[in-house]
Amino acid sequence: MASPPPPPPGAAPYGDTNQYAHQQGYAQPDPYGQQQAPPAAGGYGQAPPYGQQAFGQPAPTPQASGPPPPAGSAPGPHGGRGKRRGYAEEQYDFGAGANAGLTPTQNPLYAGQSMGGYPNAQEQQQNQFVSPMGGASPAMGAQGGYGVPQGMSGVGAGNITAGGYESAGPPGMGGVTQSFGQMGLTPAGGIQKVQSLNPLFTIDLMQQPFNVAELEIPPPEIILPPNASLTPSPNANCPPQYMRSTINAVPTTHSLLKKSKLPFALIIQPYTSLHDAEDPVPLVSDTVISRCRRCRSYINPYVTFLDHGHRWRCNMCNLTNDVPQAFDWDQAAQKNLDRWQRPELNYSVVEFIAPQEYMVRPPQPLVYLFLLDVSYSAVQCGLLATAARTILESLDRIPNADRRTRLGFICVDSSLHYFAIPRDSSEPSMLVVSDLDEPFLPIPGDLLVPLAECREGIENLLGKLQDMFQNSQNSSSCMGSALQAGHKLISAIGGKIIVLTATLPSLGAGKLENREDKKLLGTSKESSLLQTANSFYKSFAVECSKNQVSVDMFLFSNGYQDVASLSNLPRYTGGQTYFYPGWNATRSEDAIKFAREFSDHLSAEIALEAVMRVRATTGLRMQTFYGNFFNRSSDLCAFPAFPRDQGYVVEVAIDEPLGKQFVCMQTAVLHTTCNGERRIRVMTLALPTTQNLSDVYASADQVAITMYFSHKAVEKTLSSGLEQAREALQAKLTELLITFKKELTISHLGAATPLSFAANLRGLAVLFLGLMKHVGLRKSAQIPTDLRSAALCLLSTLPAPMLMQYIHPKFYSLHDMPDNCGLPDPATGEIILPPAMNLSSERLAPFGCYLIDDTQVQFLWIGPQAVPQLVQDVFGLSGVEQVKVGKTTLPHLEGPGSEFNERVRAVVEKSRDHKSKKVGSITVPHLYVVRGDGEPSLRLWAQTMLVEDRTDQGVSLGQFLAQLKEKVNNS
Repeated sequence: MASPPPPPPGAAPYGDTNQYAHQQGYAQPDPYGQQQAPPAAGGYGQAPPYGQQAFGQPAPTPQASGPPPPAGSAPGPHGGRGKRRGYAEEQYDFGAGANAGLTPTQNPLYAGQSMGGYPNAQEQQQNQFVSPMGGASPAMGAQGGYGVPQGMSGVGAGNITAGGYESAGPPGMGGVTQSFGQMGLTPAGGIQKVQSLNPLFTIDLMQQPFNVAELEIPPPEIILPPNASLTPSPNANCPPQYMRSTINAVPTTHSLLKKSKLPFALIIQPYTSLHDAEDPVPLVSDTVISRCRRCRSYINPYVTFLDHGHRWRCNMCNLTNDVPQAFDWDQAAQKNLDRWQRPELNYSVVEFIAPQEYMVRPPQPLVYLFLLDVSYSAVQCGLLATAARTILESLDRIPNADRRTRLGFICVDSSLHYFAIPRDSSEPSMLVVSDLDEPFLPIPGDLLVPLAECREGIENLLGKLQDMFQNSQNSSSCMGSALQAGHKLISAIGGKIIVLTATLPSLGAGKLENREDKKLLGTSKESSLLQTANSFYKSFAVECSKNQVSVDMFLFSNGYQDVASLSNLPRYTGGQTYFYPGWNATRSEDAIKFAREFSDHLSAEIALEAVMRVRATTGLRMQTFYGNFFNRSSDLCAFPAFPRDQGYVVEVAIDEPLGKQFVCMQTAVLHTTCNGERRIRVMTLALPTTQNLSDVYASADQVAITMYFSHKAVEKTLSSGLEQAREALQAKLTELLITFKKELTISHLGAATPLSFAANLRGLAVLFLGLMKHVGLRKSAQIPTDLRSAALCLLSTLPAPMLMQYIHPKFYSLHDMPDNCGLPDPATGEIILPPAMNLSSERLAPFGCYLIDDTQVQFLWIGPQAVPQLVQDVFGLSGVEQVKVGKTTLPHLEGPGSEFNERVRAVVEKSRDHKSKKVGSITVPHLYVVRGDGEPSLRLWAQTMLVEDRTDQGVSLGQFLAQLKEKVNNS
């Protein structure tokens, strides 16, 4: 849900007064004991500090002229420029200076792009299409070539004269030309001509403070030539939640791409939810699949029909192919079909039901084999009991529509405990194998049983597991040998091995030792701890991949567990590593978090025996692949199980000059559904080509670029070390700034040299800084190796929306949030979130209440001077000193005055909700309550999220920009 736009300068933030200052009456005590004007009824507001104007007096109107404040100099709660009536007014204005009052939809930097949705690449073409059956559309514009995109008002489109230049107009959306000087915006090359692609705007990173709302702006529009697609369908080009490019205008030559220093990569996320029903895609069910004979691309909205529609030309390799006879025939209805209605010609994302020839063998059933740690530590911390109960309660959620789903259970300590569940009996029997050198299957059958037929026996076993091992004193684990035994059990079919363990593997294959050395943390030798300690885990993972076996690791540790080694199993088999440090079921928050996540994990409709291939227009080549899978050949990625909560990056190379006006890239995922259907999910992305460097920069996508470099940084960390990874990130950003200054800006003679960059890439500096300060990469001697390794796993697997928040957390002010926040939106029913704030401690008022959320953990920060009424309304306690800090759950208050508690809880829950971000995820973040004067280590942990601040091992955003400017000017 997009945040409400910030108020125009000089206006009260929401309405004519601070809503809490006038409605709730929670004034801050006067810091100097001076008599202050009493607040009206209500408000967690701040009384005017230091003798400023009292409530009710109009705030002085800010001066429109004059330079904007330097980055990082926004006033804090105590002082600064002019009157600050309550903390709500300290939400960042959008931009600074003359454009401070513009909302993101009005800001000329992003004309035509709305916060509320992705601007469709076809919108500008709708009146320019030729009818599919021939002849021009009557609505086709008279303007030749590339028209000005519809919705692209403001700079570059507002007042276009016949001569092709903007006319000077009144201030506002259309007449912004005369305001360029005030806004610090300079179109590259002077006054903006009508361009075929996105116009490039230059900003000064030092003079225009970064606004966090800019990270929510959709990527630059993809502007294709008229009639690029067969039909004027608004769905003809791939939406960014499925596939997006780091650059939305592709250089025609390798040399131009190299000159730009920008990466060319695709960000791919084939699934955006855990269940198909939550985000369905068009289905082609007649098994008629038309593909190019040469490059094997699937027919899509960008092919061309020839010879009266009997043949089609491939948009990838130009080969002419025959149209299948059944393409125009409805087999079910036994009548002719209108081909222009076929989903594959109208939608960029479709799914085909595959015919027999796409199957090497009958579709495999869904198989879950659970390897449960029953050693002393696993039983004592409650892992075994909680896992068994969660599986039992989730049996109805496990996909089993075709009634073929099979389950198996192996318990692990110093021996292997198999469980046979006969079909004709509800009593399971346990068989123990102690030979770890050559583990064998004690009996061929009844170890892997159908859920539908053996439900009673499975339930009986899960109910008894805790009692079987409750007195165990065995502290060893032979998990490596258990993995080998599990592989042997299911390799003939394939499936998913789910490992739940709280003990370091200490016996048998894959034996590991505690190699955590605190003396190495924060040094150049720390990277050795992030490497795999035993080659078994890589080689065994490759063996699993060959036999369609995927591994998920759920790691619960109160000590060292070598996440760096164990995470190799999911990395090469399409699984995921879930890490629960210090987990104990006696804490209800721990037990509930794991139970919810594990149950959602079991319910997800994963794809089985999947392969993914990316094809592209002749001249382009898929070069490097990043993510959790195994590269079976140069361009084929193998997934024994295709997860729904991960993203992938594919680097693209330009091998030969591109002669077309636009290029296409197509991702195909061949898979078996949980219900035994063989399907192909196809996603097609079309991008325009250009010979101009300014077009490349104007169309660059800062989110996709950050995700690409996140994967590169993890790779660099594991190969060269943390310091080298951080240096590489800063060097890359410096290189981009130098290139932009050298190639795309006019030298500023006799003036202070600005730190110029493309407006659409303004967030790169803070995103790269956030990445360098992230727990996975930052310089510190306090981060345990397991915690860092788990963070590196997430940095290389999270889908783009979650990764951005993981790097740059959301930060909300709750005590002064607008009245509608925490309540459902009347139009959509979605809970409205407060406006996000920049990640700076300047935003933390001592009397305030805040939420910080990075998708994995949430912090509810309560200031030490919070007035009793605020504490009462949120926590139901009489004073801030009674608020218990640490891992907790917010209380449900009832009765009069509980409305604010309900709204705060609604904001916390909504912030956790990943569905609105178009991403499937099982993660339920822990909530920690932090007091501004409370537990120092907890307070410091929360403050590490504020990436714009200076820390002992890191610079502030202002210092970072100053360093970049010095390097650029010295280049």
